[in-house]
Amino acid sequence: MRAWVNRLRRHLARWLWHRILFGESSQGRWLPSTRIAPSTCIEHEERLRLADHVYIGPFNFIEASAGVEIGEGVQITHHASIVTHSSHRAQRLLGRRFVDWDGDRPGWIAAPVVIGAYSFIGPHSLLEAGTRLGRGSVVRAGSVVRGEFPDFAVLAGNPAQVVGDARAADRRWLERHPELLAHYEAWAGKLPGAPQ
Repeated sequence: MRAWVNRLRRHLARWLWHRILFGESSQGRWLPSTRIAPSTCIEHEERLRLADHVYIGPFNFIEASAGVEIGEGVQITHHASIVTHSSHRAQRLLGRRFVDWDGDRPGWIAAPVVIGAYSFIGPHSLLEAGTRLGRGSVVRAGSVVRGEFPDFAVLAGNPAQVVGDARAADRRWLERHPELLAHYEAWAGKLPGAPQ
């Protein structure tokens, strides 16, 4: 009997609290094809700017106090963090005065994060303050990303480095499915070296 009750509780919890539904709004715009998992924590949601066709999966953390912009078609898998400020240096430097300090806090870092269209953020990744990813970027699982990166960069490591160009894998898929080329080119443009 207990096993049945536990199974029922898990099923209800998934259906009621973890079910991802289409439809979000951002900056006063309705985004019918955007989905955000209910278990994702978003701080300063008013500073989060989303395009449509975005997927933000379960158990992510987005801290948007300095602004986060997520382009069309971006996928953020699970257990990823996006942070736009870092206060640990200021906390150590100011000690107990951190809470009531007047003016700029020494050591405080804050900068927006921008994720280009149709980028992919792998699980257990961290995007730090000031990160700018070009469109079509791929962040591999477990990467710690800080800085500016070009379109179609494949990033891996801690600290993350460019380890490839996402168009190489895209080309292989498009060779197998040429019927998708027009859809791909609508957002990515022509693949380098593709026939005109």
